[in-house]
Amino acid sequence: MSQGKILVVDDDQNICELLRLYIEKEGFEVVIANDGRKALELFDAQNPDLIMLDIMLPELDGWQVCREIRKKSQCPIIMLTAKGEVFDKVLGLELGADDYVVKPFEAKEVVARIKAVLRRMGKSGSEAVKEVHYDKLSINLTNYELKVNGKAVDTPPKEMELIYHLASNPNRVFTRDQLLDEVWGFDYYGDSRTVDVHVKRLREKLEGVSDQWALKTVWGVGYKFEVKE
Repeated sequence: MSQGKILVVDDDQNICELLRLYIEKEGFEVVIANDGRKALELFDAQNPDLIMLDIMLPELDGWQVCREIRKKSQCPIIMLTAKGEVFDKVLGLELGADDYVVKPFEAKEVVARIKAVLRRMGKSGSEAVKEVHYDKLSINLTNYELKVNGKAVDTPPKEMELIYHLASNPNRVFTRDQLLDEVWGFDYYGDSRTVDVHVKRLREKLEGVSDQWALKTVWGVGYKFEVKE
């Protein structure tokens, strides 16, 4: 039985075949695209469980592919790139990537990242429903549904994961680096402004909804989901 379907997107045939070899050995089915446009076609046709996405691609680059996929799907995306600049990592995070692997990489490391991301997304085996409730607020991570005053609010996947993580640990203060590590799963150093961006967007949705809880900034430290005792 297949562990799931992985879409590998890279214009280097050798890298694609190397990844296919290692990923199939772990029981996954592999589909390959060598340019951005083909990647979007195969994504729609094959409905993969995860995408390995190179950044430097013909037709459409990896950033554009990531944007298009995020408009319609929460499918996990691991970015593959030869670039290691902090800017690339921040942009990948903000566009909704779930992990980031810099070339040259060990194929075994990539397989481990795939399994870790699928585990975090709850796609490797059945898990209990992930849901928390507060006054006028319902956060269901299993269905990726945020409800405010009983009405569903359109919320991107990473914002959902961030608010769920904070609300599941009420009154606990998290640093930005902790949130990057625990929500995004990046082995990440440098500019953590992407956390601030996501918190700002969540605040726009949640500000003033209830006086019993709030998304608070702890100056000089990070953030917490504050609940009145």
